Amino acid sequence: MRLRQGRVAALVVAVCAVGATLAGCGGKSGDAAASSGSPSRPAGASSAASKAPAPSGEGKNRAGDPLPGLPTTGEARKQLAALKAEKPHSMSGYSRAKFPHWAQQGNKCDTRETVLERDGKGVKRDGECRAVEGTWHSLYDDKTADKAGQVDIDHIVPLANAWRSGADKWDDDRRKAFANDLTHPQLLTVSAASNRSKGDQSPDQWQPPAKSAWCFYGRGWTSVKSTYGLSVTEEERGMLTKMLDTCTS
Repeated sequence: MRLRQGRVAALVVAVCAVGATLAGCGGKSGDAAASSGSPSRPAGASSAASKAPAPSGEGKNRAGDPLPGLPTTGEARKQLAALKAEKPHSMSGYSRAKFPHWAQQGNKCDTRETVLERDGKGVKRDGECRAVEGTWHSLYDDKTADKAGQVDIDHIVPLANAWRSGADKWDDDRRKAFANDLTHPQLLTVSAASNRSKGDQSPDQWQPPAKSAWCFYGRGWTSVKSTYGLSVTEEERGMLTKMLDTCTS
């Protein structure tokens, strides 16, 4: 009888040991899977940047604002003061292809077509979601276009400028989110001429010809750099301050 009880006890201990081992292995595998499923935050990026929006989804415009997610002037001043100042990074390795765009947003519509519909008036689309009718007012130069081919979708903070100020350390997923961001004030329909005049220049190098656009442009640029943890130069910060000074509220 005692011998049988001893065997049962030994069997129970063995089963518990195996169970503990399996539980330990399962926990370790789960942690590893969670880690591999979330891309690490690039060095120098802010915690806000680590929560950058995915390419899909749209933000809402505050009443009177031309872009979604624009901060108030006071908020933008605080964000601007907190931005890290440093010299531009090397352009070595840069390519627009490292910022995949335009991403699909559903119903055959990509990011460009989504912004065209958002910013235009009387926009009509064909079966492929291409804008075939509508008008678009370019706030940069106060011009209106009546054909989608006459306008561009501008990245408020250009892709190359982002690269020089921190995006060179990002992975492709974060760069894709940046290039297709519909939640923050990063994408705007403008005249093709003004967009190409701007290129990848920062605010100290290029300003919207229409000074009426300076307030929202300064707020938008500052907000995007703050959201993604990008740096500025001191000259850039100085011009952004002047732009914010044009805001009336």
